[in-house]
Amino acid sequence: MNPMTETSTQRAIEPELAAHIAEHIAEDPDAGPTPAELAALPTDRFADRELSWLAFNQRVLELAEDVTQPLLERVRFLAIFASNLDEFYMVRVAGLKRRIATGIAVTAASGLSPRQVLDVISERGQELMTRHARVFADDVQPALAAEGITLVHWDELETREQERLHKFFRKQIFPVLTPLAVDPAHPFPYISGLSLNLAVVVANPATGKEHFARVKVPPLLPRFIAVDARGRPSAPTAQAAAPGKGPTSFVPVEEVIAHHLDHLFPGMEVREHHTFRVTRNEDVEVEEDDAENLLQAMEKELLRRRFGPPVRLELGEGISPRIRDLLVRELGVAEDEVSILPAPLDLTGLNVIADLDRSDLHFPPFVPTTHRYLAEVESASPTDVFAAIRERDVLLHHPYDSFSTSVQTFLEQAAADPKVLAIKQTLYRTSGDSPIVDALIDAAEAGKQVLALVEIKARFDEQANISWARKLEQAGVHVVYGIVGLKTHCKLSLVVRQESDGLRRYCHVGTGNYHPKTARLYTDHGLLTCDPDVGQDLTRLFNQLSGYAPQSRFHRLLVAPRTVRSGLVERIEREADAAREGREAWVKIKVNSVVDEVIIDALYRASQAGVRVDLVVRGICAVRPGVEELSENIRVRSILGRFLEHSRIFAFANSGGPAIGDGPESGPEVYIGSADLMHRNLDRRVETLVRIVDPDQVTELIDLIDLSMDDGTASWHLQADGSWERHSTGPDGEPLTDLQATHVQRQRRRRGMGR
Repeated sequence: MNPMTETSTQRAIEPELAAHIAEHIAEDPDAGPTPAELAALPTDRFADRELSWLAFNQRVLELAEDVTQPLLERVRFLAIFASNLDEFYMVRVAGLKRRIATGIAVTAASGLSPRQVLDVISERGQELMTRHARVFADDVQPALAAEGITLVHWDELETREQERLHKFFRKQIFPVLTPLAVDPAHPFPYISGLSLNLAVVVANPATGKEHFARVKVPPLLPRFIAVDARGRPSAPTAQAAAPGKGPTSFVPVEEVIAHHLDHLFPGMEVREHHTFRVTRNEDVEVEEDDAENLLQAMEKELLRRRFGPPVRLELGEGISPRIRDLLVRELGVAEDEVSILPAPLDLTGLNVIADLDRSDLHFPPFVPTTHRYLAEVESASPTDVFAAIRERDVLLHHPYDSFSTSVQTFLEQAAADPKVLAIKQTLYRTSGDSPIVDALIDAAEAGKQVLALVEIKARFDEQANISWARKLEQAGVHVVYGIVGLKTHCKLSLVVRQESDGLRRYCHVGTGNYHPKTARLYTDHGLLTCDPDVGQDLTRLFNQLSGYAPQSRFHRLLVAPRTVRSGLVERIEREADAAREGREAWVKIKVNSVVDEVIIDALYRASQAGVRVDLVVRGICAVRPGVEELSENIRVRSILGRFLEHSRIFAFANSGGPAIGDGPESGPEVYIGSADLMHRNLDRRVETLVRIVDPDQVTELIDLIDLSMDDGTASWHLQADGSWERHSTGPDGEPLTDLQATHVQRQRRRRGMGR
């Protein structure tokens, strides 16, 4: 039997897990806890999740507006904002509209009805899109021009530049264009999601009769065509680069196509052309328990995704009313789903400009270094990860600590080491040329037992993960897809090695994906350890994920969906008890999002008891801090910058209260792991948090949160009304401390000291 089928479709969800999920999930997957769980607290205590997300993307936009940021980094923040908003509409807005249409949408925990949420999203989304376009046109674009980087229209090009673009069009663009006419013999064509299109009106000169046609801008073409100082357009597959500080001009590809429409419609008169773009519902839904084969079901669902209903229509300014009405009618969008924006549309393509080779317009160069414990170990090999881990637990902080010389080397050495008998690994997202996947394949081909738990439902990486699943299986890796009904989001590696004193298990538990590229862009933590308790925990968890182990118990792990929420709530309540008894009490948490109402209510009650609660939240936050008699002791900060803050840390004072599980009787208790405080993480995903036991590492993580919360650190402060205030300068106008720049400087100092 195909092992994919055997492991992914013939195991019913474990009864204990099913009961837990049923307890916390109603028909609406975003429904929160029961009314009894929410008793005795104000009904308006939660901020709305969707509107909080829009506020997060506004913070990204504020970085693009910040003139103290390097210019090309501001361009990149504009591209990130656009990409974020695309995904928000494809998933969150589309899901909300789907639930409204099917009648299963319920009032949000914020108290807003689904229609109210949608109305506010429509209004604020339009405001942000317009602001985004204006920031680029009125602020960033002139600043680029001052540096010799210009975005020009066709008519602004010199004659020799136009001639070169004529040749470029004929050789590189024209052959891949497909004009689609609309007439009685040709119905209105399907418009794929996020594609950039030209709506064209042509007329027959002989009869004067007009016809509508659509021309899709092929996504493999460069979004902006660079013309260097000699007037040469860039190759379509190459990223544009400016040598030194020489001038570079960019022309939107749609303008080049528009100028050559007569080549696509010879003998016709081109009367109008306008740009437009459609966003569709691209969320993936697979009912795993009804699917005979999860892999095949996912492949079918990805095909269906291409034909999801539209949820947003972007139109270029100046579009004629009749073409606007035609597109609205044929695409079936509502008036509040239409956005008219200044050209150019689709600013996700600004990454081409952001990637220019202009070091003077980027953040200063940064090269991660090997963690000092890995670099200092005395061994025959340059970095013997196993020897280093035997000496002590190693707490990694990426990207400051190199991923390639730590986690990647750990797995590569495991694959090559003849003493290694088995490797077990979770893969949620990884790169297209993944050295992690290569290491697993090498290990399998060397005869080791290799298990890869591939999460093929990782949103927008599904197709890539399907490909890797097949490649791994063909190499002899045991590929499984975890527990039916749950996404496997935890970040785990387990290596079993034969040593002189018996088998030893080496482990990695992380907060981020096994993805070398994002490990250079995201701040994440990871723990390398050969502690027997963690080794036993990971062995039990992998057995649970690949086989049957419903009664597994863990020493240093909290595992969702069973014990992450309950374990965190228990520790928060212990802090509340300590505060009531007059002992030291605090909670410090750093995550990407805080939405779960049970956790939030526990934090509110802790605040009411006198517990100081500090939250560092990059994205969505449904907490209302600073509300009298509710959350006066809660502070929330958000930090965005050069790197994407992605690590999750949970810290508790634990000042002499009763020990919980295998935790310490007293002294700070700190965890890192993969879980955010959201319903999906706590109820519908397999997540892990690992307890940190080394006192120095405990202090390091607490200090990180304290520095993030410090009033001298640049950040956004969440207000009781749900708004965010940016704090970037002090009372005298001096810039506040940049958290990430501080870590970069520390890393450079360590390098100078021989790290």
